[in-house]
Amino acid sequence: MASLCIDSKNLALLGGPQAIVEEVDPKLFHWPITTEEDEQAVLDVIRAGNMSAVDITKKFEAEYAAWIGCEYALGTCNGTAALLEAFWACGVGAGDEIICPAMTYWASAAPALALGASVNFADIEPDTLCLDPDDIEHRIGKRTKAIVVVHYAGHPADMDRIMPIARKHGVKVIEDVSHAHGSLYKNRMCGTLGDIAAASMMAGKSFAIGEGGMLTTSDRELYERAVAFAHYERTGGPSRYAKSESAVNGDLARFAGIPIGAVKHRLNQTASAMGRVQLKYYPQRIAEIQRAVNRFWSLLEDVPGLRPHRVKWADSTMGGWYHARGLYDASELHGLSCEKFCEAIRAEGFADCTAGANAPLNSHAMFHDADLFNQGQPTVLAFGQRDVRQGPGCLPVSDHAHETVFGIPWFKHDDVELIEMYAAAYRKVASHAEQLAAS
Repeated sequence: MASLCIDSKNLALLGGPQAIVEEVDPKLFHWPITTEEDEQAVLDVIRAGNMSAVDITKKFEAEYAAWIGCEYALGTCNGTAALLEAFWACGVGAGDEIICPAMTYWASAAPALALGASVNFADIEPDTLCLDPDDIEHRIGKRTKAIVVVHYAGHPADMDRIMPIARKHGVKVIEDVSHAHGSLYKNRMCGTLGDIAAASMMAGKSFAIGEGGMLTTSDRELYERAVAFAHYERTGGPSRYAKSESAVNGDLARFAGIPIGAVKHRLNQTASAMGRVQLKYYPQRIAEIQRAVNRFWSLLEDVPGLRPHRVKWADSTMGGWYHARGLYDASELHGLSCEKFCEAIRAEGFADCTAGANAPLNSHAMFHDADLFNQGQPTVLAFGQRDVRQGPGCLPVSDHAHETVFGIPWFKHDDVELIEMYAAAYRKVASHAEQLAAS
């Protein structure tokens, strides 16, 4: 642990030496990890001219469903498409509402507007950064169709508290698992806890296949509705519909051969082929990520003001620890702002330390004023919805996340010496918070 003894008398931001002084192996942060096996799988699809078929995708779906522990998986062109399918499958339509945490990527909420619904944004918990169960029930109205649960930055939401609320009111629960591939909640995989789930698999995610998404559910009707919405090639002509993947829901059979959502969400099979290879090695790779990030936090256990954003429940994990965050308490660091702390960390040599996380969506003009259907009024009001729009200050935890949340290194390998060096940079800045706050 020699690297923890780096001279910390002078902060780099104030002209002193950097704590991160060694040339870091790019493999420490490079993701996804690809090998000749990935390349060969993709080349095989290209050489066969098989990019737009579904045979490889179906194999990938079956393997993914078996891994995650659900009945059905449906590959999509991206995560936003999977979310749109999930919304429609759950009956979200014009004049309806959904509930969604405000601090998330826009695709967790915006598909509701595309269906003519509105979004009632809820706040998050300050420790999990996930949907606050105490801020849900009072938002449920007559037209509420779904609650979107985002397992933020790999942290599972408190599903034991959320699901009973949804069941009490007959509301569907849609999990957004885009941050939490492989995250366990009390020994169950995220993506199997609600009624239906959707996940992005774009190149930056912890499960990355180039570009793509995945919908998962154990509800046959929801699966069939998703297929019918955007996968016309799987429904076939009307005379063959009974043999298709949407065999039970007879009402939808009338639309066989044309996607009822008027969209095509087919997953390119180069991504499916890569996904099959990635899935083979994903559990062992994220196990190393978990060891690495937990090591980082163990080195900072006694540092005031810095707390790990990680799950505390038994039999639970952070999956691939995507978008790794820490929790910040300025009161323990002489009032040093989170933004100034992050600026000092960047000066020490870690460029990706930023304050906050996703900007809250509740104040964005998209969810206040956008007229998607050219009706001369905001879509969030155009179909008789009650006005659930919220501006700044309505959701205090989300609105102030830039003061209480900060970025940490997303290590891909458990390199002891390098992790110690990065931890030393955070320790160095925290130990000189008083000096920095006064500068």
